[in-house]
Amino acid sequence: MTKAISATDLKARIDGNDELALIDVREEGVFGARHILLCANIPLSQLELRVPDLVPRKSTPVVFCDAGEGLAERAATRLAEFGYTDIAVLTDGMDGWDAAGLELFSGLNVPSKAFGEFVEHAYDTPSVSAEELKAMMDGDEDMIVLDSRPMNEFRVMNIPTGIDMPGAELVHRIQEAVPSPDTTVVVNCAGRTRSIIGAQSLINAGVPNKVVALRNGTMGWHLAGFELEHGLERRPPEVSSAGHKIAMERAEAAAKRFGVKRIDAATLDQWRGEQATRTLGILDVRTIEEFEAGHIADSRHAPGGQLVQATDIYVATQNARVVLVDDMMVRALMTASWLEQLAWCEVYVLASGLDNQPISTGSREAPGFGLEAEVPSLDPAAAKAAMAGDATLVDLQRSLGYREKHAEGAHFAIRARLAQDLAAAGTKGRVILTSPDGKVARLAAADLIAAGVDAAVLEGGNDAWEAAGLTMEAGMSRLLSPTDDVYLRAYDREDPAEVEKAMNDYLTWEIALVEQIAKPGGIAFKVFA
Repeated sequence: MTKAISATDLKARIDGNDELALIDVREEGVFGARHILLCANIPLSQLELRVPDLVPRKSTPVVFCDAGEGLAERAATRLAEFGYTDIAVLTDGMDGWDAAGLELFSGLNVPSKAFGEFVEHAYDTPSVSAEELKAMMDGDEDMIVLDSRPMNEFRVMNIPTGIDMPGAELVHRIQEAVPSPDTTVVVNCAGRTRSIIGAQSLINAGVPNKVVALRNGTMGWHLAGFELEHGLERRPPEVSSAGHKIAMERAEAAAKRFGVKRIDAATLDQWRGEQATRTLGILDVRTIEEFEAGHIADSRHAPGGQLVQATDIYVATQNARVVLVDDMMVRALMTASWLEQLAWCEVYVLASGLDNQPISTGSREAPGFGLEAEVPSLDPAAAKAAMAGDATLVDLQRSLGYREKHAEGAHFAIRARLAQDLAAAGTKGRVILTSPDGKVARLAAADLIAAGVDAAVLEGGNDAWEAAGLTMEAGMSRLLSPTDDVYLRAYDREDPAEVEKAMNDYLTWEIALVEQIAKPGGIAFKVFA
């Protein structure tokens, strides 16, 4: 029988120093509306695919929570099947937490976003408005705009003239892009957090330039009525030997100030041997190109800026051991300087980088539970023919992806409630399942087969369907499940009026976080001298 834990007991464990994986298994859209602050979101639909990386140690204390709809109990049963031994469920879920007088939060990656607001207040991070930046541009001031988001976000929209230089790359590369100390550096992101953290990173590292954050990022620029650029790729220059020396001196200064700890290769090997009793995450904070060119075999890619922005996406076990890897050291030191301030896990930098480590190349295949189950499959032609009869094609990709493109005739559904939604729709005949990487489809097919439903997977998914010359379509018709699998960002909305309202609401919410986290159930951050 699954253990239960009360809200007050859970709060005491969160405040303690032992490892704990607190996991909300509702879909992202539901989680984003109301959740516990230090809770990682791993929807039940993706549990088998994300837990092996996020909670790798099977004896880790795991607490599942939901809103009382039974998802937590299902997750506990499922995880126990895969050998996890210390599992509990929060009594009365979100209502129990609320009844104990503890704060509930909305949004995603909230600890990191709240931390950004704290940093601005604690260190008085300078900023400029969109209007002030536009006046600087129009006045031909000596200035540069550095965008601290990943390239995939930069391509969607960017501030005119901006150069992409994601979070941890700023101190690593700025001396190459900004050779003059007289140039004003403006750091932006989509909203606020990465603008603030990026600007403060440069200030903490002692960059001699005037550095400011763009207040409210691309959202603020858009709301001020200025045009954004779209579909561009502007990359900074590569780092020279002389530039790396400058960057190292700056990163070392920041590391000293914030007490960054380092380990050698022998210690890492020792910790590898202790993974039955202590969680270990080896995170490579370099660019994806560098990671795929060669990385430590048991490491995962976690670009430094994104790691600070969304710690819960990379490690769900609080107080775990986390070792950061960067052969150039600068990004690891700067990322660690921020994670020390977040006080999220025990964070260390591997002083020897990639030296004397087992190296792998190419992309990393994430582990998953339950994928060994044999399930029937159909090629696109056979699936299309079956759909001409009574077969139903069900697409389990994220609803935003479904809205953009899916196989003609496919229905959208969410795996966690697939069986009940199929029954409610009165579906008869074979169910053919597809998902972007095929894994969720295989797991869902095994679920249905175990429940006595005739199910199969589409070989090669939507890519194979399209490659076979079969028709793709867009839109949100044929929805078997509600589209609450995604917490909509402002840019995910289609109505321009809704986009701007969502931007204003988001910015108001983000600014208010610094006060909300001070309430019971929140978090406190340390100010460093």
